[in-house]
Amino acid sequence: MLEGEVGFEVGDELFSARAGELVAKPRGIWHAFWNAGDAPARVLEVISPAGFEQYFGELAQLIPPIRPERDLEGLAELQSRYGLEMDFSSIERLSREHGLGSP
Repeated sequence: MLEGEVGFEVGDELFSARAGELVAKPRGIWHAFWNAGDAPARVLEVISPAGFEQYFGELAQLIPPIRPERDLEGLAELQSRYGLEMDFSSIERLSREHGLGSP
């Protein structure tokens, strides 16, 4: 963590991390994260082995602010190409449980 506070759900664990702390998100374990504070948060994410970082560039093209709404068909295709499973219903649950803005 570089700045702010971020909430994490990694498997069955729920916790937050602040600047200077390290969080591991092991491959193959469900995870989610969100800004848990009122101030902006900055995270440095290290992805190993390399290659998956391309996913984020492709993802950015399918969601706001580049698109007015999420391209769900495009997201499904992107997930398939990267071998990912996503539970979009968790967005609503996490938003409700942690007092986050609307998804």
